Amino acid sequence: MQTIGLLGGMSWESSALYYQLINKEVNRRLGRLHSARCLLYSVDFEEIEQMQASGSWKKAGERLGEAATALERGGADFIVLCTNTMHKVIGTLESCVNIPVLHIAEATVREIRRQHLLRVGLLGTKYTMEEPFYTEGLRAGGLEVTLPGPEARTEINRIIFEELCHGTIRPASRSYLLRAMDQLRKAGAEGIILGCTELGMLVTSEDTDLSVIDTTRIHALEAVNEALSH
Repeated sequence: MQTIGLLGGMSWESSALYYQLINKEVNRRLGRLHSARCLLYSVDFEEIEQMQASGSWKKAGERLGEAATALERGGADFIVLCTNTMHKVIGTLESCVNIPVLHIAEATVREIRRQHLLRVGLLGTKYTMEEPFYTEGLRAGGLEVTLPGPEARTEINRIIFEELCHGTIRPASRSYLLRAMDQLRKAGAEGIILGCTELGMLVTSEDTDLSVIDTTRIHALEAVNEALSH
């Protein structure tokens, strides 16, 4: 089993989900008392969020690059960046290490193709929904991507940062998210990408008959595939 380097803390709530999902899947596959061989570097999210808000993406990339380097020195065989938004700076991070970094959007595209979907709706932070680094990767994978309207993007972003990142689950926010998903369905979406690692805390496939593409789960399972493939 290879050692997984988890670069998390963005937020720690979703990083805890990664740890749980990865260990449960390793045990499901290997049985007995098996668990994942992994290292976790958890950053201070306040520091990273301030860089996001001020547009200091280069500085944020360098900070995550330092963390990735520490994981590599610690013995990680590859890195999982436990966030969608910060894949905006994955190039900087990759330049700092000599081990692979598993890209969350690439894993997501593979899962969508496996489901034979073409038209998907994307939910996430405003950075993920509005900036090209994420949507271009999906479209390059042959997908048609639909976004919520501006008002919904603002509210979903607020729910993520003001509620989910603090572990707060509100039924009203779940209802809002489901209405946004239904609007995307009406616009032609066959499935919905939960393009923020916290959104799976609020909505699951049990809440809708749409295909729910949970990037946290997909990324975590991809990490297990990589760890056990050698």
